[in-house]
Amino acid sequence: MMRPLRAARLGMATALAGLFACTSITTAAATDTGTAPAKDKARVITLVGKLAQQTRFPVNPGGPAAQGDRTAFRSDLYDLDDHKVGETGGTCTTTDTEDGGAEVCVVTYTLPGGQLSVQGMVFGHLNPGPPPSFDNAITGGTGQFDRARGSIHADTIAVGQRRFTITIKP
Repeated sequence: MMRPLRAARLGMATALAGLFACTSITTAAATDTGTAPAKDKARVITLVGKLAQQTRFPVNPGGPAAQGDRTAFRSDLYDLDDHKVGETGGTCTTTDTEDGGAEVCVVTYTLPGGQLSVQGMVFGHLNPGPPPSFDNAITGGTGQFDRARGSIHADTIAVGQRRFTITIKP
């Protein structure tokens, strides 16, 4: 009976997730603190993700959540003026079904100028209610994001929508 709720929560965590979409926001805008940040200042970009596709691959179809359950997702990314600026996609795998659950996610953000590779854990995706906020690590990138490091914070802002705050270290 936990499957429908779990599915909705996994979608949000994954777009994401996160991944995640896991996922999404109502109005979007890319707010960049500067295209040429000072060498000692982080670059911050704010985007809204709107879930576009999600498929779940349960270990126990129709049964309870299980270690190894996977979800694949894709979300469109929008700036704060609601202009589409890219997309994100990835997969999340459930690693723990106790205490609200945990999943590990691997996600790629495709933006103008390059891609960001992101990975990390999402905790509480099996709890009732909206998908939890999470923080994941930027592990690299391409183009203008080559060798990027930093983090992405995601907050659920509506059903199927998340606000992503991307902080790229100098």
